[in-house]
Amino acid sequence: MVIQSNMTSKAITEVWEDTVEVFQKYNVPIIEKTLQVLVNDNILQLLLIELNNFVGSSTATCIQGG
Repeated sequence: MVIQSNMTSKAITEVWEDTVEVFQKYNVPIIEKTLQVLVNDNILQLLLIELNNFVGSSTATCIQGG
């Protein structure tokens, strides 16, 4: 699974608890709002890259449709 902007920070940390560190680095609260709502567009792409690197996820680790 790739972490995407339409996911909530709360849902992400429920699956990958250690991502709390990344959210703290970017001052993102752990709540039930999507990342695209919580984070400025300029920072969003950097955050997504760092989160996915942190959990070892990329489009290469996922299959289409699941």
